[in-house]
Amino acid sequence: MLNARAAAVLDAGADPQLIDVQIREPHGDEVLVRIDAVGICHTDVSIAARFRRLPMVFGHEGAGTVVAVGPHAAPRVGDQVVLTFASCGTCSTCRADAPAYCERSTDLNMRGNRDESSALHADGAPIGGGFFGQSSFCTHAIAGSRNAVVLPEPIDPALAAPLGCSVQTGAGTVLNVLAPQPADALVVFGAGAVGLSAVMGARIAGCRTVIAVDPIAERRMLATELGATATIDPTTTEVAAAVLELTGGVAAAVDTTARPDVLAAAVGVLRERGTLALLGLGALTADVPVAAVMGKGLTLRGVVEGDSEPHTFIPHLADLHRRGELPLDKLVSRYPFDDFDRAWAAAKAADVVKPVLITGTAAS
Repeated sequence: MLNARAAAVLDAGADPQLIDVQIREPHGDEVLVRIDAVGICHTDVSIAARFRRLPMVFGHEGAGTVVAVGPHAAPRVGDQVVLTFASCGTCSTCRADAPAYCERSTDLNMRGNRDESSALHADGAPIGGGFFGQSSFCTHAIAGSRNAVVLPEPIDPALAAPLGCSVQTGAGTVLNVLAPQPADALVVFGAGAVGLSAVMGARIAGCRTVIAVDPIAERRMLATELGATATIDPTTTEVAAAVLELTGGVAAAVDTTARPDVLAAAVGVLRERGTLALLGLGALTADVPVAAVMGKGLTLRGVVEGDSEPHTFIPHLADLHRRGELPLDKLVSRYPFDDFDRAWAAAKAADVVKPVLITGTAAS
């Protein structure tokens, strides 16, 4: 067992707190990763608030260095890896290179484990781990070869970490799913880390018009820096009318809010045969204007993790960053791992776009 430090949710509804834990050695195709940086995602915050099988360690945007491997692991000791979502590798969707829709996705990513198979122990007893196949709110984490993506050329771990979820989700939705043409207009609802990554994806795709909708002035300003050609404050402007005035109708829309009123507006601004990509996890149901969807031949498309095949797409994103096309540093606010409370509070309050925790090893 390796001694480590982790942020664990101990009581229902409570915020995570730092505790001492022990981590077992990797088995099979697993790797033991020294976490050099880990992002805090809205998914961590929302699921931690309602999770009941506690204690539990969350975190699913880990980046670090492989320090030990199981006998069947693909990564090697010393590799820099980005940890991403887990998938089984054997179901029909995994075999079709669509691991984000793995038939075992819920079990492998959302439920964690806290039996004797758990990688994490505290005071001699197993605690919940394996969130997104990693539980990377910890100075070390166990992951599988399928969700430990090796970067051929190292980059700053604080910038690598968000590639595992938020960046690949936003940018992947645009580049892998919507695939807009240069003449197309695209609108993004919600300028958090995922939405801003979609803005960057639209700029990379060469869209003539990229509109970002968000109530926070600082995020609208950042969206402009990252490639938005226009921004809209939904608290002062009727969004659908403004988008239609700017574009006459957009080819594609990206929603990261999962708010029924926003979804209705998004459908309303699509041109004929346009596509709305649904990324947010919020409202579980919303009214759909069936007549508009049918009459205009619209597509409503749910997207998980940007339809990414991570071992291909994450290194591609890292390469885009090296070439200056994906300025990840504009999203990231760094916090020492020991300052977890402050970073978590910033994430909950949306005070920063992407809080990233840096371990002592990476910070030195």
